[in-house]
Amino acid sequence: MQRCIQLAKNGIQGARPNPMVGAVIVANGRIIGEGYHVRCGEGHAEVNAFSSVSSEDEALLKDATIYVSLEPCSHYGKTPPCADLIIKKGVRRVVVGCIDPFAEVQGRGIKKLREAGIEVTVGVLEKECQWLNRRFFTYHREHRPYIILKWAQTANGFIDDHFKPLTISNEQTQMLSHKLRAEEDAILVGHTTFDRDQPQLTVRHWHGPDPKRIVLTHDRPITQLMDDLYQHGIQSLIVEGGRQTHESFVAAKLWDEIRVETAPITVDDGTPAPMLPAEVILMSKRNYEGNTIIFYRSRQAPHPISGSPT
Repeated sequence: MQRCIQLAKNGIQGARPNPMVGAVIVANGRIIGEGYHVRCGEGHAEVNAFSSVSSEDEALLKDATIYVSLEPCSHYGKTPPCADLIIKKGVRRVVVGCIDPFAEVQGRGIKKLREAGIEVTVGVLEKECQWLNRRFFTYHREHRPYIILKWAQTANGFIDDHFKPLTISNEQTQMLSHKLRAEEDAILVGHTTFDRDQPQLTVRHWHGPDPKRIVLTHDRPITQLMDDLYQHGIQSLIVEGGRQTHESFVAAKLWDEIRVETAPITVDDGTPAPMLPAEVILMSKRNYEGNTIIFYRSRQAPHPISGSPT
């Protein structure tokens, strides 16, 4: 299952809006096939895993176990049901990381496999598999995007210098910030930040698609915004606004993860950094060329793998 998760992460950009999924086929203590969901609209992880099995190993499938990080689909979407393919291939056993929260699945894939006489084990590395697809899970369960609050501050707790823009990130942390943007669907700033700083909000220091840009205005309630983003299929949102924008999300209890970067510099005055909510749980703390990034999650968010936010 750890290998399934490792494979699945390769689809972090291409699989969206589908979940990231990895599959590994094992027979006689040996991996005979593996794959992951590369791109939305193309073959799922199970399809790619079966396709990778050599002709010499086809005969081993009747005694094989297929490990899948997410429950195999049971419905016709852009591709046929993976549960049907597994049944057709005649494997003996299926090991599933976690149940798919999507309304068209939700246990139906597992039920179909068991009704076909296949042994199914569910919940292996369950929390790790849920964390892998925390965006997908939050979107389908909460009917809103997975929300990451993110800001940079000085060592003495300011996000600007006398209310003027201040470069706090270094080259490495800026690159990591743009990597994050490439992995999330949308990015939001408040109208003050947008008017004053004119941020590009692109991935120019990384490779991948630019997130959709959103500016929060005075007349746009956050709860209504969440409904709009859900209806438009936005599964994840980075908030990079100022203090007021961040604290409005915290007050509305609309956040799942917080990333705070602190640089070893100080200023005499400026806008104070947002206040952390009382219920944060520390995930990890890392140093990048002198700057420190601390990752927090909410109590309701899926548990991370070994404290890693990636």
